[in-house]
Amino acid sequence: MARNTQVAADHNAPPITQILAQFVATHPSRGWSDAVDHEAHRTFMNWLGCAVGAAHHEAADAALAAVKLLQPAAQASVLGRTEKVDMGSAALLNGITSHTFDFDDTHLKTIIHPAGPVASAVLALAEHTGSSGREVIDALVLGIDVSCRVGNAMYPEHYDRGWHITGSTGTLGAAAACARLLKLDVQKTAMALGIAASQPVGMREQFGTMTKPFHPGGAARAGLMSALLASQGFTASPKALEAPRGMMQTVSTRNDWNEITHELGQRFEISFNSYKPFACGIVIHPSIDACAQLRERFSREGVTAEQIERVELKVHSLVLELTGKKEPADGLQAKFSVYHGCAAGLTFGRAAEDEFSDEIVNRADMVALRRKVVATVDDSIDEASADVTAVLKDGRRVHVFVEHAIGSLQNPMTDTLLEAKFQDLSDPILGAGRTSELINACWALGAAASVGAVIALATPESR
Repeated sequence: MARNTQVAADHNAPPITQILAQFVATHPSRGWSDAVDHEAHRTFMNWLGCAVGAAHHEAADAALAAVKLLQPAAQASVLGRTEKVDMGSAALLNGITSHTFDFDDTHLKTIIHPAGPVASAVLALAEHTGSSGREVIDALVLGIDVSCRVGNAMYPEHYDRGWHITGSTGTLGAAAACARLLKLDVQKTAMALGIAASQPVGMREQFGTMTKPFHPGGAARAGLMSALLASQGFTASPKALEAPRGMMQTVSTRNDWNEITHELGQRFEISFNSYKPFACGIVIHPSIDACAQLRERFSREGVTAEQIERVELKVHSLVLELTGKKEPADGLQAKFSVYHGCAAGLTFGRAAEDEFSDEIVNRADMVALRRKVVATVDDSIDEASADVTAVLKDGRRVHVFVEHAIGSLQNPMTDTLLEAKFQDLSDPILGAGRTSELINACWALGAAASVGAVIALATPESR
């Protein structure tokens, strides 16, 4: 039977691959405001804390064991551990650990976690090449801009189709950042982007498993390898992103090219980055915030969890689609359970990594409390908001509506809160004194002659 090979496509797309390559290769160092530069340091520090904190998670142990089967050369460090591996494997492993706790940064417009792929690739390469801290910060800003602008152009159709947008666009961001760090010219930078365009990583089916954090790790490794290939003369299509059979038109039915070109080099997407106070899917955060506020109110009034009859939760449909696991079996699954998130907020007033341990998730009181949560869809509520009512056994109803959760752009985490989060993650791995020094080194990275101090401080003295 004859088949129709004609698929609707835009044959007049602007030369996106070349435009981005020109931007990455030629934009001046520190060619942005002090506010953007400060946000880059916040992004790097938050990413590093997440990577160190999960350094000894079972997913990290398994991934490192697999990497060692390849007999890697000792080129770059695994953050929070004493081992060194080849730089591609370091990008993979640090990308995995930075996302294992689901505690990393979020570009809220697209739900991309941009630092995982980009910073993991850049730091591994920088350690091997001896790049300066300023070169790392520059590469981070530009790589994240590429990743998030491509995400802006394809979201939400690309994400709704099932792609994990952090991995699919992160490969491009990592390639761009590494091309910048290698000082590739415009032509070779375009080739790096072209090679990366054939390697989008990740499907949403994997959420709640170890393979979800593999996505930013895999994207980091693929992006780094793309830049290394391009540096040696390896070629790709010069229209790999925008062509009718190129990456973007293949993986998404929406491609708003203006989202990539508008104010390129003037507006930087890292400015719109946010940081998680809770170690789980971002759409759960408003519900946790609301339940933590209820807990605070109940504490003042002497109300206990046992006095709660039910919790009426109203959220956008996306919240239940992404995080509707009613009976999570372990911590990874609980990160995608708004029911567990509510129970954590009501019980602890917080939801850091400890609140997502397997032990807490399966504790009898937590199971009982999350079963009292009755969630319903109300698409008049924004996906970044939550409406929560606790109904007590004496008939009282206590209501909290959260429009913008802590950690959002409207209610951001301060530098002080970010440092406290970093300490919670890093202290058990590196010790309090070393962690404090590492925080200072992160803030000073842009002026550092190399990344050596950060690497040394992120390596445990002994374990």
